[in-house]
Formats: sequence, structure tokens, C-alpha cells
Amino acid sequence: MSATAADFGSTGARTDLREAVVAGINRRKWISFAIPVLILVYLGYSAFAFDVAGLLQRARLDNVQILLSDFVSYKTHVTRDNRSASIVVAIEGENKGTYPEGQMPGFVSMDGDVVRIDLGGGHRVTYEGPVATYSYPGYGEIVVSRDGNRVDLSLPGEDLPPFINASRSRVTIKTPRGRMSYTRNKIETFKYDYGWELFFFTLDSPFAGKGPGELIELALWGERIDPDRSNLSYMFSEFWNNRMWRHKDVMWAIFETVLMAFLGTMTAALVALPLAFVAALNFTPSRVARAGARRLFDFFRGVDGLIWTIILSRAFGPGPLTGAIAIAITDTGSFGKMFSEALENVDHKQIEGVQSTGANVLQRARFAVLPQVVPVFLSQVLYYFESNTRSATVIGAIVGGGIGLLLTQAISTQKDWEEVSYYIVLIILMVMAMDSASGWIRAKLIGRSS
Repeated sequence: MSATAADFGSTGARTDLREAVVAGINRRKWISFAIPVLILVYLGYSAFAFDVAGLLQRARLDNVQILLSDFVSYKTHVTRDNRSASIVVAIEGENKGTYPEGQMPGFVSMDGDVVRIDLGGGHRVTYEGPVATYSYPGYGEIVVSRDGNRVDLSLPGEDLPPFINASRSRVTIKTPRGRMSYTRNKIETFKYDYGWELFFFTLDSPFAGKGPGELIELALWGERIDPDRSNLSYMFSEFWNNRMWRHKDVMWAIFETVLMAFLGTMTAALVALPLAFVAALNFTPSRVARAGARRLFDFFRGVDGLIWTIILSRAFGPGPLTGAIAIAITDTGSFGKMFSEALENVDHKQIEGVQSTGANVLQRARFAVLPQVVPVFLSQVLYYFESNTRSATVIGAIVGGGIGLLLTQAISTQKDWEEVSYYIVLIILMVMAMDSASGWIRAKLIGRSS
């Protein structure tokens, strides 16, 4: 049987279809290989561009360990001044945390010119005049002394162990139990303990060092320490005015941060609302007016809030109000865009119904438009208020106000990391409180969806 032209045409069509399917499978196969290869090439480029190898080389894991431990612990400094032979014991080495004369922590004892420090686990440090001895279990005694302008180190062995760093002017011994530093001018030993020492009362307070049971007894039925006020009031005053942790200043800073976010957000909402009507297509026939309003919103939100903060702080000077203005400018652009889009989606039947009663433009907006869009507006404003509470922390660090300023100051000292952790905990609690409060207000005003 001979093949017809139709058979040849059908065979050619099947061949074309098979080739197209094979080509499609091959193309997908190459794409499936090419995408991971492109991602790997990009990651490799990023590794070189951002110098990941250099970053890992410069990383100081020992410093990271110290920072993390400082978040949840404090250190007590036992310092001997080699020029005056005076001994000072202080929490974090601060004057506000210095132990009064005749008062010492339990791990420090003095006998004339001899000071003994028990670091725990068999580690002991002894100051005998300008000679310091560190007793390291399993290694021996390390003796450090001063010879004129030089610091001498005497070891039980010949090799310098890795936990000792020594030069002609300084010897530092770092062990899991503590740290000792010796220079020509002073000997300093650091003992680490968990907790936030003096968080409630400083050492000069009559309530310092007392347990919870003693404090409850004093507050409820104990004899008055200050005849002019109750012990409970005295306790609160000592806590509130704590010179180490400055609770009063910290609470005021938290309030200032929330106020900055509130002022900025509400001002932006009030300014954006009338402008949104101008930018909405169904409320403003003039194309020029609409375009002008929309470009104004683009201008406000096109520049990040931090940039506005820097510009405004140069123009108006630092302060929380400058931060609030920066938030207001940025959010005016965002609210304007969102409000105008919500207005363009309102139901016009309600507007026509109110208009049929003879209502003017303002009455139509009040009774037909706003009831439709207010729940959306409130939801957006509350969400931005919650978000701005976090942003106000960073803005406050730039303009010098709120909890952001205290956080920056604590970080810049490079030693008050327990205060940094205290402020971070408060910021997290503040954000959680704002989240709960905005959710509650949203539910009360708008209602919860099922």
C-alpha cells in the first residue's frame, strides 16, 4: 500500500510535535541546572565582594563569649593601687557600686596588707603588697611583681600557657573563674557572678543585701527606718532613684519613646486624611491636583525615616520632637497613598443614597464615605503606631531622646552590657505591650473577625 500525502503530513506533524516536546524537556532541564549554578555563582561573588573570609578571620569569638556572659552576669573589681596601696572593691568598677570602708563581699578578705580573693573552684588570688599571686589548680602559682617600670612574671614551668598574656608593662591572666590584670600602677582582679547586682538597691541603701523575707517584714510591720515615712515608701524611693540602674530615667525614656511614636503617627494620619481625598480619583476630577497630591506622597515616603531624622536634627537640633516630626513626614506619605486607595474603592451607592437626601459634599463625606473607610484607616494607623514604637528606638539614638539614647550610651561604654540587656528587655516588653494594646483597641473599635 502506498502512503498518501495526508499520511506524510500527519507523520511530519507528529515528528514536529515530538521535537518540540523534546526541546521543551531539554530547555527545562537546562533551566533546572542553570538556576542553582547562578545562585552558587552569586553566593561566590557575594563572598568575595563582602570579604567573608576577612570577616571570619577578624572575628573574636573570645570577645563574643565575654559579651554574652556580660549580658547575664556582673563582675566585681578588686583593685589595688600600687602608688597609694589602697584597696577598692566595686561592682563593675563604678564609684556608685563601691563597697563602703569596712564592708567586703564574702569572697574577699583582708589582713593588714594582705588581700585574699577566692574565685571559686580552687582559684585564689593574693595581694601581698605589690606582689600578686594567682593559684591555679593543676598548674601552680603564678607570681607577678613590679621591678621599677617593668612587670616581672614568675611561672611554675618554662612555657607561657595560653591563658596568660604578658609584656614588659602588663600581665593578664584569663581563666574560667575570673581575670587578673597587673600593670605598674594597679593590680585588678575580676570575679564574675550571674545576675544583675544592685538592681533593686545600691550598697548605700539601708535595704541593700536583705532577702525577700526581710524586705516583706520591714515593709509590712517592721520598725520605721525613716520616722518621716513608711518603710514601703522608703523602699520604693530607694528603688526608683537607684543610682546604678537609674530606673526613673529609664522609665521616662520609655515614655518618651512611646510619645514620640504616638505624636508622629497621629500627626501623619491627621495630615494625610484630607490630602487623601485630593489624591483619590473618584473625589477629585482635576488631574493636576491628583497628580500633585500623589507626587507629594511619593516625595515624603521616598526618603527613609532615618534620612529625615538626620536632616531634621541638623535643621532643628536634637530632641524627641525632631524624631516625632521625622516619623510624621514619612508616615504622611504612606498614609496618604493607602487612604486614597481605600477611598477609591468605596461603595458609591451609599454616597448616592445620602446625596438623594440633599446632603452637601461635607455631609456626604461624613455620613457615606467615612463609615466605610474608618475601620480600614484605624487598622492601618494602629499598625503603624505599633511599628513606629520600634522605629522610635533607633530614631531616638540619632536625635538624642528616649530609650534609644540610653541604649547607645550603654553600648558606647563597651562595658555596661548588663545595662544593654536591661534596655533590650524593656524594649521587647514595650513592643509586646503596644502590640497587645493596639490589638485591644482595634477589637473595640472595629471588632474581631470570626
